[in-house]
Amino acid sequence: MSPLLRRDKSPKPAPADRTVTLVGKPGCHLCDDAREVIVRVAGELGATFEEKDITQDEELYRRFWEQIPVTLIDGRQHDFWRVDERRLRAALGG
Repeated sequence: MSPLLRRDKSPKPAPADRTVTLVGKPGCHLCDDAREVIVRVAGELGATFEEKDITQDEELYRRFWEQIPVTLIDGRQHDFWRVDERRLRAALGG
């Protein structure tokens, strides 16, 4: 069967077991907008929220400086520039 038609039958983690990371920098208005959405959704679903500053981490700066704000879920890139609330909720399983 084609890998595209297979469904992953492994259980998905509960939202409370997920971590949402906002990668941004101070003074970034898009980061402020993203933070507002992420804090609201993570708070409602019980997910952990953390924030990382690209100006304090050379590797993050190298990877993401053109895309901030970047949203990661469990360390994997989910979005950049803008956060769509419905898409974030769906990705977290809420």
